Formats: sequence, C-alpha cells, structure tokens
Amino acid sequence: MTPIDETLRDAIQASVATGFGEQVAFTQDMIRLASLRGAEHAIQDHVFRALKARGYAMDRFAMDRTAIEAHPGGAAFTPEHSDAPIVVGIHRPRTEAGRSLILQAHVDVVPPGPAEMWTHGPFDPVIEGDWLYGRGGADMKAGHVANLFALDALRRIGMQPAATVYVQSVVEEESTGNGALMTHLRGFRADAVLIPEPEDEKLVRANTGVLWFRVEVRGMPVHVREMTTGSNAIDATYRVIAELRAIEAEWNAAKGEHPHFEDEAHPINLNIGKIEGGDWASSVPGWCRIDCRIAFYPGQSAADAARAISERLAAFAHADTFLANNPPRVTFNGFHAEGYVLEPGSEAEAVLGEAHRAATGRPLESFMTAGYLDTRVYALYDRVPALCYGPVSQNIHGFDERVSLASLARITTTIALFIAQWCGLEPIEG
Repeated sequence: MTPIDETLRDAIQASVATGFGEQVAFTQDMIRLASLRGAEHAIQDHVFRALKARGYAMDRFAMDRTAIEAHPGGAAFTPEHSDAPIVVGIHRPRTEAGRSLILQAHVDVVPPGPAEMWTHGPFDPVIEGDWLYGRGGADMKAGHVANLFALDALRRIGMQPAATVYVQSVVEEESTGNGALMTHLRGFRADAVLIPEPEDEKLVRANTGVLWFRVEVRGMPVHVREMTTGSNAIDATYRVIAELRAIEAEWNAAKGEHPHFEDEAHPINLNIGKIEGGDWASSVPGWCRIDCRIAFYPGQSAADAARAISERLAAFAHADTFLANNPPRVTFNGFHAEGYVLEPGSEAEAVLGEAHRAATGRPLESFMTAGYLDTRVYALYDRVPALCYGPVSQNIHGFDERVSLASLARITTTIALFIAQWCGLEPIEG
C-alpha cells in the first residue's frame, strides 16, 4: 500500500477545514428534522435534494416487504415499520480505475423521552464548546453529513473518486436493520463499505446479533379485595423477566468461547425496554406485556437464538403453577439480525488505518461493540470489508446526546483521505 502524496494529503485536510462550518450547519439542519421511526420522509427528501444538487445519479425506492421477509437477515414487519424511502446517490467516474465504495448512514432516530430532561430541546441543535447537542446528531446524522462533505472536500480541490461510490441514506436502523438490507436486495455492491457510526474514532472489530421480542402474559382479573382468587399478570411477568435474566447470565458466562468477547465484562445485554399492563389500581391485572431486546454472539443464527428463547420460556411456563395453564405468548417483532466479526488483515482496514493516522496522529484501535450495526449486512451477505468507524460522542439514546465537533472534523478528514486512497482520484474535468 502506497500512501497518498503528502501535498495531496495536505490539500484534502485543508479543504475539509474550509468546508467545516458549512458541514456543521448542514448537520444542524438534519437534527432539526425530527426523523423518528415512520417520520423520516422529510429528511430523506432533504438528503435526496442535497445529493441531486451535487450532480449524483439518484435512486429512491421503497422497502420490498416480500423480499425482506424472505431473507434470513430480514426482520418481520409490524404496523410501526417505516414506509419512508431509501435514498442512494451514485457517483460514477469517467474511468473506473479504482475500487468501489459504499458510504452509508441512517437517518432514523430513537424517541427523545421527556423534553424537560434535556438541557436544550432534543431537536434544537445547540453548540456549547466542542459539543453539538441534539437527538440523532451523534447517532448518526453527524456521520451521515461527514460522508457527503468528505466527497465535497475532494470536489473543492478539483478531484473526484476514480471509482463508483454509493452514498446510501437508510431508515429502520434503530429497529430492524431492514433499510440496509434493502440496499443489498436492490443490488448495490462495492469493494468495501464505510459507515461512520459514533464509535469514538475506533474501528468495530466485532458486533453482536440482536433480537427484539414481545412477551404477553394473561392473568385472571378480580377485585383487589379478593386478589387471592385471581392471578396477577404483572406479578407473573416479573417471574418471566427473572427467567430471561437467567438466560442473559448463562449467555454471558459463555463469553470465553467467543473471540473478541472474552475480556468484556458483560457482552450480552438484555433490556426490558417497555412494560404495560393492567387497567385499574383496584383490579388484579388481567394482562401485561413487555418489549425486550437481547444480544447474541456472532456465529449463531438469529433463528436459533429466537428458538432458544421461545423454548426456554415454554419450559419455564410449564413448571410455573399459573403459567402452565396460561402460557405466555412470545413474538419476534423487530431486529432479527446476526452479529459479525471483521477479520483483521484486509487492505481496506489498512487504508483506513493510514487515513486515520494522518488525520489524528494516532494508530487506529479496534474494539467490540455489543449492539446492532448495519455493517452486518455487508459483512455477512456481500462478504466485503465492512468498516464501522466514527466520531466521539456522549449519551446516544439518552438525554443530551452530543457529538464532538473536533472529532467530527478528524473523522471527515479520515473519510476523505480513505476515499482518495481506496478509490483513487481523477480530475473532475478531463
């Protein structure tokens, strides 16, 4: 691998710096668009216009439910599933001399929770010191805009990639992963993929699989004065949760069998993300349901992990005095995605490492992250180097989510340098 010319490297770094004020303003515009699940249409239109204005060939398309649900990596559709389109901008060089690349990001964000818990409004992109605040700013609109402005930085010095580049903007990353899978099913392919999620300027080496599921428990409602003659669905659900915690503990105990996970304190996390139940404080509750998320190790299929949970809860219910006659109903209603390991040694990783060192002055570190990433689609199904690497952030999915602007500038520089070396460059005008 031959590093890019020092003069060119300096020109790219200077160009990123020149455009960074505009980049931050564009990121603030993105944060203002409250792109919650199912409400991403406006932001996808915004992205479409920005890409089209830059001269990229455009593709905008809907989810193909039949194709997604037929794929082993597809998640079930529910009434909450977004119908917002996927947007792809396509750069085609005059001469296909380099290696192709997918730059991908998602626009969907998780709910902000109570607004009064935020220092600033969740969709008010305030800058304080080095931090840009706002729901979705870190996860991952800052990275989304970095993809676009890294390419802009090259254009500013009269250069463009000497290979096809797909700039992909997807939805459903926070709930199913179906958006990224749809780009795969649409037929977009490249020699490498880069997704700038907020990963503290590190490369993700391994990533867990993730399942979403719902457990519904029925009770026997009676007046509270006669509660011993009824059955409390909420109490029964707590017993189910205890069994789920036992599964979580057992899966964590097996971490030593899984490379990249053995030194993590708690790689498998079960979250009881939502609980609802009952109708009246003086009535024994006749129903309760919980929405859950659990991780599992790479190498295990999502179908096998789901089966293990279903069978374990069925066995638990069979041994429970009440649940034996009123077994809980388990449905899988979101993520049904397997984990992956990015094996070291690819040239794409080496190029990213060189670009990172040039932008930051430090060697590139890698780590395991115990969550879902869209890179799984390209690692598992395209079998190409899928690089997840992005800026320093704090409080993603929490209150006062924020991204470091200094880190974002370094990440944008890294992406621009990576494109220059991976794809090669050609003058915009021949």
